Amino acid sequence: MGESDAETDANADRDTGADFRPQVALASLSGEADAEWARDASGEAGLAFLGGIAVDDPTRAAAERMVADRNREEFLPDDPVAFVADELERLADAPIDAGVNVRATTPEAIRPVARVCAARDALLEVNAHCRQSEMCAAGAGETLLADTDRLCDIVAAASDEGATTSVKVRAAVSGVDLPALAGALDEAGATVLHVDAMDAEGVVASVRAAFDGVLIANNGVRDRETVREYLAYGADAVSIGRPSDDSMVRARVRNAVTEWFADARGRSAGVGGRVEDRTF
Repeated sequence: MGESDAETDANADRDTGADFRPQVALASLSGEADAEWARDASGEAGLAFLGGIAVDDPTRAAAERMVADRNREEFLPDDPVAFVADELERLADAPIDAGVNVRATTPEAIRPVARVCAARDALLEVNAHCRQSEMCAAGAGETLLADTDRLCDIVAAASDEGATTSVKVRAAVSGVDLPALAGALDEAGATVLHVDAMDAEGVVASVRAAFDGVLIANNGVRDRETVREYLAYGADAVSIGRPSDDSMVRARVRNAVTEWFADARGRSAGVGGRVEDRTF
């Protein structure tokens, strides 16, 4: 991985960053990403996505099958909306912003948890990313990428409830034009797009051109090199997936992000410009 001087200089002149500091997010991990996990990382990350949480009957049934058939860890509380409220309350005094990654199949299913997130100033992240066969068969996760109208309706419902809405998406899905989808999600009310680049890092640049909100890049974020490539392609922040419980990885990523934005502002100041933060 690497970045060109042209890419770096071009990014110095655009709006960059988000309103969480540092610009490091933690991606949700099924059955593991809870309030304790987020609090432990608050020194290195600025935002943590809890979840994913299945909030309607189809996604809960899918999660139950995933646990029974493949011994996966999943959050399956009796009342998923109350569970989200409790987890967010546990983070109320933590020095980290919170988001909640939610699996749902309809706009109406997303509304109750969106209201909880709005009331607690947390992001609501629509999961259009999960590729487990059970979740896709239920009509959630990656399946939503090929159903633009339904995904946009879900996003619009969350936004209508006052929630700052993120969408977690995956690149390199057959038949899915991710930049075109990004533009549609922008219009539907998504404020944040969380992109798993799936080893096709350049897709971040194409999505950046189509999406006006905060863009978080994910996949393989481990070190200075990966951080700088994603930010040079136009991401406002990066997110850490599986190594999110590794404090050494989190520290390396935090330091690389801090360095990149300091360098970008220095370059911009040198030519009489400035780098403004893109905010929620």
